[in-house]
Amino acid sequence: MASPAVPFFLLLLFAILSNTFADPDLLQDTCVADLSSGVTINGFVCKPSNNLSANDFFFNGLKNPGLVNNSLGSLVTAANVLKIPGLNTLGVSLARVDYAPGGVNPPHTHPRATEIVFVLKGKLDVGFITTANVLISRTIKVGEVFTFPKGLVHFQKNNGVGNAAVIAAFNSQLPGTQTIAATLFAACPPVPNNVLAKAFQIGTKEVEKIKSRLAPKK
Repeated sequence: MASPAVPFFLLLLFAILSNTFADPDLLQDTCVADLSSGVTINGFVCKPSNNLSANDFFFNGLKNPGLVNNSLGSLVTAANVLKIPGLNTLGVSLARVDYAPGGVNPPHTHPRATEIVFVLKGKLDVGFITTANVLISRTIKVGEVFTFPKGLVHFQKNNGVGNAAVIAAFNSQLPGTQTIAATLFAACPPVPNNVLAKAFQIGTKEVEKIKSRLAPKK
């Protein structure tokens, strides 16, 4: 019979070798995403290094407030690898979120990133829910920051009398966003009504009503 110490030794050796021989985060100075490439990988293939420009690392889309005249009263303007190809492989991105009075960035998750927000204007009620179903929340105002752990459901709500705005930072070039209501009630193909009715303890008519409100505009 093998000694109990052997499995532990193997695990320790594997951990050491993994850290020693794993590729570093970056294997070259830059890997500007070639968004036009048809090659599918876990990320984006690189443009030729002799075909780079400053514009690959530049984006001016966060300087102006976004239009918030929609049903949620908020707008997210992303500055990720799809807008800044030079972010490819760098593991960072930003977004600007603007809120009308009463506007909400509804409960959602970022499956690939932790988020931290910095308040530019106004004040917001923010929070996230742990996997133990505990709400962690508070009000934040200009100059303050708040963090939302990776993958946890979170939200922001502008309960002030004026507009509000934040800059959000992520430790991913493409954090991904799943808005809970839209994910469940506006999926394509749709989630079966009886599944949603059972999960939310409501009738199928209520499910259909919610789906009709969240259906993509044609």
